[in-house]
Amino acid sequence: MALSGMRGLSVFISDIRNCQNKDQERLRVDKELGNVRTRFKNEKGLTPYEKKKYVWKMLYIYMLGYDVDFGHMEAVSLISAPKYPEKQVGYIVTSCLLNENHDFLRLAINTVRNDIIGRNETFQCLALTMVGNIGGREFAESLAPDVQKLLLSSSCRPLVRKKAALCLLRLYRKNPDVVNVDGWADRMAQLLDERDLGVLTSSMSLLVALVSNHHDSYWSCLPKCVKALERLARNQDVPQEYTYYGIPSPWLQVKTMRALQYFPTIEDPNTRRSLFEVLQRILMGTDVVKNVNKNNASHAVLFEALALVMHLDAEKEMMSQCVALLGKFIAVREPNIRYLGLENMTRMLMVTDVQDIIKRHQAQIITSLKDPDISIRRRALDLLYGMCDVSNAKDIVEELLQKLNLKHKVGMQLIASVFQYLSTADFAMREELSLKAAILAEKFAPDLSWYVDVILQLIDKAGDFVSDDIWFRVVQFVTNNEDLQPYAAAKAREYLDKPALHETMVKVSAYLLGEYSHLLARRPGCSPKEIFNIIHEKLPTVSTSTVAILLSTYAKILMHTQPTDLELQNQIWAIFNKYESCIDVELQQRAVEYFALSRKGAALMDILAEMPKFPERQSALIKKAEVAEVDTAEQSAIKLRAQQQQPSNALVVTDQIPNNSPPSVGQLSLVKVPSMSSSVDHNSADPGLTQPNGTLTKVDPQPTSPDLLGDLLGPLAIEGPPGPAAQSEQNVVGGLEGAPGAGDEAAIVPFGEPNTVQPIGNTAERFHALLLKDSGVLYEDPYIQIGIKAEWRGHQGRLVLFLGNKNTAALASVQAIILPPAHLKIELSLVPETIPPRAQVQCPLEVTNLSPSRDVAVLDFSYKFGTNMVNVKLRLPALLNKFLQPINISAEEFFPQWRSLSGPPLKLQEVIRGVRPMSLLEMANLFNSYRMMVCPGLDPNPNNLVASTTFYSESTRAMLCLTRIETDPADRTQLRMTVASGDPTLTFELKEFIKEQLVSVPTAPRAPGAMPPAPAPPAPPVVQPTSSAAALNDPGALLAGLL
Repeated sequence: MALSGMRGLSVFISDIRNCQNKDQERLRVDKELGNVRTRFKNEKGLTPYEKKKYVWKMLYIYMLGYDVDFGHMEAVSLISAPKYPEKQVGYIVTSCLLNENHDFLRLAINTVRNDIIGRNETFQCLALTMVGNIGGREFAESLAPDVQKLLLSSSCRPLVRKKAALCLLRLYRKNPDVVNVDGWADRMAQLLDERDLGVLTSSMSLLVALVSNHHDSYWSCLPKCVKALERLARNQDVPQEYTYYGIPSPWLQVKTMRALQYFPTIEDPNTRRSLFEVLQRILMGTDVVKNVNKNNASHAVLFEALALVMHLDAEKEMMSQCVALLGKFIAVREPNIRYLGLENMTRMLMVTDVQDIIKRHQAQIITSLKDPDISIRRRALDLLYGMCDVSNAKDIVEELLQKLNLKHKVGMQLIASVFQYLSTADFAMREELSLKAAILAEKFAPDLSWYVDVILQLIDKAGDFVSDDIWFRVVQFVTNNEDLQPYAAAKAREYLDKPALHETMVKVSAYLLGEYSHLLARRPGCSPKEIFNIIHEKLPTVSTSTVAILLSTYAKILMHTQPTDLELQNQIWAIFNKYESCIDVELQQRAVEYFALSRKGAALMDILAEMPKFPERQSALIKKAEVAEVDTAEQSAIKLRAQQQQPSNALVVTDQIPNNSPPSVGQLSLVKVPSMSSSVDHNSADPGLTQPNGTLTKVDPQPTSPDLLGDLLGPLAIEGPPGPAAQSEQNVVGGLEGAPGAGDEAAIVPFGEPNTVQPIGNTAERFHALLLKDSGVLYEDPYIQIGIKAEWRGHQGRLVLFLGNKNTAALASVQAIILPPAHLKIELSLVPETIPPRAQVQCPLEVTNLSPSRDVAVLDFSYKFGTNMVNVKLRLPALLNKFLQPINISAEEFFPQWRSLSGPPLKLQEVIRGVRPMSLLEMANLFNSYRMMVCPGLDPNPNNLVASTTFYSESTRAMLCLTRIETDPADRTQLRMTVASGDPTLTFELKEFIKEQLVSVPTAPRAPGAMPPAPAPPAPPVVQPTSSAAALNDPGALLAGLL
């Protein structure tokens, strides 16, 4: 803008620049503001030139950081000026001084609209720029139709249409209702045919925003995006002004690939082939060059292409090429490129079957741990943590531990200590490094002795950065594994010989020796008196919390000393007497009680017996890692590893099962699934014994038949539910009517007085639809819409409730209460009491499945609109099938597993009548939609189906479930179903769940603690929704973890 003609403005700016300090500047500004205020009071005497000059001064003062609380009306009035100089000043100053909620903007809406629909392109550009900068709901509602017409007009110049697209994008972000989803798909596809790259780039930005909310409505745009990307990749018809360092419009390429990532998949084979050719060209044509600007542009395109390749789940060859390219990046000297390579390689861990390829670069990744840049070291640590599994866990954990201390130089040789790096690592990384080393050691330990070695070394060398959860966990494992106790006590005794010992090591060593030092009594240097003396040497150097543990250890040593050593007893009693008068209440109480207990003689053995075994539980370390604030790539890797990997059998907190002895029913739930590694004679039919409900039941052998599955099944009777000994407690919310299962009951729970507000649409159908998908509308009425979006991983789920106010008035007294059944643990975040007009709030829920059950959770939701008080109780779609993960299983794996589950209550069979007639393909699709994979070729009878899945809960962990359906081609209304798993409750609940999906079974509500009802008589068939097969997440890795 040319200001040279405004002498007064130039003089003012010169005076400001010549001020010596802030006070002089403030005095000059105050003087000028007073002058401008005086001149504006006599506005009629101002010429357009003077008004323009004073408004410029106001803007300059505002840019200096001073408040300008007057003159807004004068700035807005310049927008309606007929000449360009005054109109330009009005638009610019209004855009800077006013926000979207300012009242004066309403005065300018008509003028802005007249400029938009006028014929002057310069005025159109000024108006569109101001609307795009300010936005606002009022602008969106008033001007959006005119902006859309301008964008679609073929008579406007590309400059105007480009600004119109960006303006509409800003209005859409402020108010999504301005774009009609149904009517805009064809118009958006028409815009993508634009040859002008400026208009196409702006339109692509608009498309990214549209498909992020409603990708289902814009499928027609997908092939147009691929064509545009193909045009750019081949450099066809790309003007020189849109070529950046030889790269055709990198901004448009990035936006196009970002838009394609919002579409779930590409069905058309021709479109998919064309897209992969473009991606292949991008991958092959990208390399590291010396020009920084070209590197930045080419890498922006490349990394977006990598994200699209991962999204489309491309062929393994292309995935290998992507990993190889990233491997080159992590080896270059430029730190920014190394960082991007490591970060994107971490994201690649989310893709199936790529981890083995990434392992080839393990040496280079480990080298990155020594990089001087801490951000690169963090990314390398995240990548190593994500790629760790059983095959490479030992190498990676030892390498991480080598980062925990310096090597010590003795003479001319370097003696490699196990720990190497913590002394040189940044303080910001040490705690994170220790935590991840402990988690990896726990998850992938080849045996428990190695795990104990690693954790004790970790505590010894990195004690300041080891949380209490780490040594709590190792104590838990030692307590629950008797064979490990002598080894752990001996290692603790070795560490106590060191002259300098961290206090955390004193804690864990004292605890282990107090519990298990009697197991070392025959070893030299491990008598009770020697153990006491070496522990007591540490007493003066530890804190109060550790002294409390030492007092407990002394009492345990005294208890284990048989016959009593009077000298040792007097020493320990003297210590107890000393702390009886301690100012610390905890120590005083322990000393008094231990002294009194130690005088009871033989009774002390029972009172201070060894700690009982801990119940099996999820590791607190893994929970801590999941809730830690980490970036997106690391979080994705953590969740992926938690889903695909199972803990080592060595670290399952359970009693050991003797060799060659079949596990009991209770043991099956701890070892996940019966072992399939043992040799099984498929032709043998030896009689077996099962033990349902405490009684021995003989299972008769069956003769060999051509139907191998039929031979394995045998003539089992139709079984009822398992007895109360094997049945977990069930619970339903009082006041609910109907069965708690997810069959065909209404999704709204009847309760109390009926509401005057009626729901829109069929709420029951919405609930049934959410059984098959993870996002959709749960409930809607004239005032509010409740949507839900869910993500399920193993036995945990995260749901987000979207509460949308559909009206122009606020919703008050909003309350949401979750009524969970006994088998679900649900945590709901805070729900605001008021939802503003036309606003949407999000309420996350964390769901944990504790045990198998068909009971459903209920959302008790209420709000007030005007005088209407609305209360609804909605069933949440957190059902048994949400905790299933489909898994493909071969015949070699299936038959030993099926044979090992020989009869009730682990294998139940029932003849079901009243089934809705459906073809075999429809039934297979129904099973797949409920996350049970149909495995073809396992059953020789073509009229039968075999399905397999994995059920996740805290009580069962990962439990394999097998289902066989035998149909009669002559009568599709009946079938025989057999369900088998390693848990009796799970077998019954899964059988009943499948039955509810095939027929309508009216049942009475279940009382708390009551066992499940027996199968009810069949009812008339009910049409159930079906969907396509659920996508699998690395079934091979899941199967390997199970078996």
